[in-house]
Amino acid sequence: MMLSLSVRLRVLLIFAGLAAGSVGIVGAALMLAARQNGPLLFAFVVAAFGLVGLCTLVWWLFDLNVAKPVEKLATELRIRAHTGAQHAIDPTVARYLGDLAPAADAVSKALGATALSTAEAVAAETRRLEAERARLTALLTEIPVATLLVSADDRIVLYDGQAAEILAQVAPPRLGSAMTDYFEPTELEAMRGKVAKTGQPAEVRLRARGGAQDFAAQAKPMEGGGYLLVIDDAETRLSPNAARPIVYDFDLTAVNAGQTISDRPLSSLAYCVFDTETTGLLPHRDEVVQIGAVRVLNGRLVPGERFETLVDPGRPIPEGATRVHGISDRMVDGAPGIHAASRDFHRFASGAVIVAHNAPFDMAFLRRHAASAGVTWDHPILDTVLLSAVLFGTTEQHTLDSLAARLGVPVPEQRRHTAMGDAEVTAEVLLRLLPMLEARGLRTFGALIDETRRHGRLIEDLNESSRSRGS
Repeated sequence: MMLSLSVRLRVLLIFAGLAAGSVGIVGAALMLAARQNGPLLFAFVVAAFGLVGLCTLVWWLFDLNVAKPVEKLATELRIRAHTGAQHAIDPTVARYLGDLAPAADAVSKALGATALSTAEAVAAETRRLEAERARLTALLTEIPVATLLVSADDRIVLYDGQAAEILAQVAPPRLGSAMTDYFEPTELEAMRGKVAKTGQPAEVRLRARGGAQDFAAQAKPMEGGGYLLVIDDAETRLSPNAARPIVYDFDLTAVNAGQTISDRPLSSLAYCVFDTETTGLLPHRDEVVQIGAVRVLNGRLVPGERFETLVDPGRPIPEGATRVHGISDRMVDGAPGIHAASRDFHRFASGAVIVAHNAPFDMAFLRRHAASAGVTWDHPILDTVLLSAVLFGTTEQHTLDSLAARLGVPVPEQRRHTAMGDAEVTAEVLLRLLPMLEARGLRTFGALIDETRRHGRLIEDLNESSRSRGS
């Protein structure tokens, strides 16, 4: 009966009921006081309690049938607007809001169809650009040099496959990382001074960090203050037929001078998204058996920048744990221990915000071995559980599976409960959450951390605990 009425008529009936109920309560209170020859104060108390109860009932009905459905509908529209997910809006969610839910569904579908046609045009242009990139890669394959493009603040903007091999001798190659992570700072400073002074290409020699090897190179100044570094691989013993993919992001040429991480926009940060598989669920006594991680930069997964390793836990892996993640004692035989694996992962995560789903769990394993591994986990940290709570409220489910389903992220069954598979899913979730957070006005890392701390009762804030340890 109520569902057939218009929203305005339903609201009118609710307030008419509130008015009638109020009059009835006051009348009943006066009649009760008159029958018992009681004072008017008695009537006032009865009426007051009755009105408070009536208003509470009306508030509860509004919260249940208006406020919560409106919040749910707004969340669904934000998901569609910022993630492209096209699952239908459940009409029963806002069944007492008349045609609002079907109308919102129709509008978002129409906009989605327009966006799809635009995306198809963009995809066609992207395919053309990818073909050009493939031709450029093939051309570079014939040139016996390794190429690095470096920004004005000495961060890597582009590297090819040969350069990646050179960088990997010191640390994992990473877009946006500082050149001083790979080469001796004094020699880099001398090279930059030489190039800046002449404004012309300069022949230089650079030593790898730690002095393991040095390279003959040519540094060519670029507009904006950066430079192109070409390393002759004749003396680097690189495989001539190795794949030569080009990894780049020209947005990294922008310099964030003087900005602390709290002031940095979320879109400008590098993220290292990781997951672990373990022998059990007790970080104080169980051990890691696998680490997987990917890097996210400027709103995309960086191709090729991945970290994956099995880890020898130094003890038998329980059969129950093997049934979950599929990793057996035989598979970890000969794998690095947690100390070596921690150091390698620490180098991969250098300069990035660490992201995990339920980060306190995964970080507890790494931090337990930090001192003996000789590393300090002082990275800024984001937890996708907390990000989900900020956007969807604490009453929603925040498991990785439910979050992925809500945001339209596919979860390949064969990759679930593998460290790399879960890291990839978490990264895709992060990429959908970031624009939604920015649309909520949480545009900087500092603003986001302040907001997540409101949900500290839900899960530990690792940025706060890191700050406490450092103070």
